[in-house]
Amino acid sequence: MSLRLCFDIGNTDIYGGVFRGEELIAEFRKSNQTRPTVDEFAVFLVQLLRLKGVDPADIDAVAVASVVPDAISPVSGAVRVHLGIEPLVLQAGVRTGLKLRVKEPSEVGADRIANAIAAVDRFPGRDLIIVDTGTATTLCVVTAAREYLGGAIVAGLGLSMRALGRGTAKLPLVDIRQPANALGRTTIENIQSGLFFGHLGTLRELIARLAEEAYGGVHPMVVGTGGFAPLYEDFGIFDRIVPDLVLRGLLRAIDLNNEFPRSGAAKGIRL
Repeated sequence: MSLRLCFDIGNTDIYGGVFRGEELIAEFRKSNQTRPTVDEFAVFLVQLLRLKGVDPADIDAVAVASVVPDAISPVSGAVRVHLGIEPLVLQAGVRTGLKLRVKEPSEVGADRIANAIAAVDRFPGRDLIIVDTGTATTLCVVTAAREYLGGAIVAGLGLSMRALGRGTAKLPLVDIRQPANALGRTTIENIQSGLFFGHLGTLRELIARLAEEAYGGVHPMVVGTGGFAPLYEDFGIFDRIVPDLVLRGLLRAIDLNNEFPRSGAAKGIRL
């Protein structure tokens, strides 16, 4: 069976995965703090795929979502030049299966769109709030009718921690973890408590307000994803956690836009 490769380019990491059908057979993360050249990313990609037991020649479709515009070129270029595939870049004009009921559809982040595509496909006919706990924590409201209504964005746990470290003279950087108690006994415990429980309170408040405004207070299905979502698994805010939601949205986008060819110009695509 042919393979499909999906990339989510975030502010902190490039998160990628290879699918055989619906099965995620390999996944990886690469720091996105410095921008690689086309050739540098190609070397990394080909070596990594082989390390994971994947023959690059077996990949026949690639999809890319990015919230970092200047990182799209090296990733797409590496795929185009070294894999011979024209990648599907999730952007304005691409079929998503969603109705974007927002003031500026082009401003909605590609990662949020990918999450929404996957969520409505996995949980059809459900009113949803999707919470992605990455560098920024994003909340997206998507109705049972596949209407994307908008949501909220707040600084994520890692970003908040780094802001404390940069903006103060004596507060250190800490490991982000679930504290045993809110009452910290050391400076590190105080910071960990504030980060963890402060974010928990923020999520509860935003989910409640979004549910009230979008669904009249009726509790929708809340889907968690992103690197920090498992920290909150036991706090009753998520109905389901799907760690690879964004990759599965990109996989579904390939189907929605047909298969992209090995070599050649990109197909014209539209909403």
